[in-house]
Amino acid sequence: MKTTPVKGTNDYLPQETRLRDYLQNAILKTYSEQGFERISTPIIEDITNLEHSDGGDNLSLIFKIMKRGDKLSSALESGGEIADLGLRYDLTLPLARFYAEHKNDLNTPFKVIQMDKVYRAERPQKGRDREFVQCDIDILGSDSINCEIELIHTTSMALLNLGLKNFTIAINDRRILKSVLLWCGFDEKSLDSVCITFDKLDKIGKSGVLKELIEKGFKEQEVNKFDKLLTKLPSTFAELRLLCGNKQEIVDLEKIVSSVQLLAKGRYNIEFDLSLVRGQGYYTGSVFEIKSEDYHCSIGGGGRYDGLIGKFIGESVPAVGFSIGFERLFSILKEKNILIPHRPTIAIIYDKDNFVECMTFAEKQKLSYDVCLFEQPKKLGKLLSKLEEKGFYGYVILSESGSIKKLGKQS
Repeated sequence: MKTTPVKGTNDYLPQETRLRDYLQNAILKTYSEQGFERISTPIIEDITNLEHSDGGDNLSLIFKIMKRGDKLSSALESGGEIADLGLRYDLTLPLARFYAEHKNDLNTPFKVIQMDKVYRAERPQKGRDREFVQCDIDILGSDSINCEIELIHTTSMALLNLGLKNFTIAINDRRILKSVLLWCGFDEKSLDSVCITFDKLDKIGKSGVLKELIEKGFKEQEVNKFDKLLTKLPSTFAELRLLCGNKQEIVDLEKIVSSVQLLAKGRYNIEFDLSLVRGQGYYTGSVFEIKSEDYHCSIGGGGRYDGLIGKFIGESVPAVGFSIGFERLFSILKEKNILIPHRPTIAIIYDKDNFVECMTFAEKQKLSYDVCLFEQPKKLGKLLSKLEEKGFYGYVILSESGSIKKLGKQS
């Protein structure tokens, strides 16, 4: 049998798990203080929900669960669908289903936290796991741009509270982007397909995007006009108005940017970026992404998805969310060797016949310390060296004085 975890998944040592717990708890504290409430949903969803969620390329990365027993045998014999369930590929689709099921029991607007594992059938490589954690906040039931402002600033404060600096929020609006794509000549029905390809700009470059559009069957004149646009994308709202007119979406986007700049007070940046797409097809309005300038990577993203809940209940419910890519954040802060605030830990070393006395003594010490119990070994020096290596503050040999003796290496 194999001892290694399945490719694309990870084991975490105690010190790594402590860091992960600390980061998640710190993020949760920031979100809770802003009035967001945490929920939990199953990792398994109905396959029909997953496949009809407009998740872009993620739909090809769903882990499908086969039917069981007679249902599987029947499906194999008839050539029908053999999967009826799947693992969630993000937390947005499960949230939409959750809201549709429980909306009568929830506040409006509903400000919600989700921090949980998701699964994608990726080809495992650096930065791309099959099992990973996302930290989401969403606001459901309001179409106000104040929701975008609150989500962006709250997420940014969570990162600042963890000591992360030098990051920028890039922001765009799908409606503006689609107006620009219509100007290029693309048919309205094909815009989602164009957006999925455009979202790969950072990965495959301009030439790769243009090649994929041609392979998808788009007309050469459309692609050529799009090529000219990519050469000089509008980078200011004034340039955008010259191209699209003074649309309400541009007014709203400019208001979001100026409001967030006032809240940021120079601690982080926000800028308009017409090339920002976000690959999921369910986005209907604003989209945003956090880019770390120190580590040259994205560490989160989100946007408005006003149509997704309506797929379940047949009526439009406005919704917008922001997700932190927790694994990327964990890797960055692990590399920085950040110090985790914690109480000092002591070891209580006991003889095998005085364990109850040891437990009683340990209860008193827990007022000031975290406590770990060890039966006294034959080679005490080896144990003390290991404790020092692990960062223990000190130790007590119960059969002796019962006083705490400090170890040399402390953290």
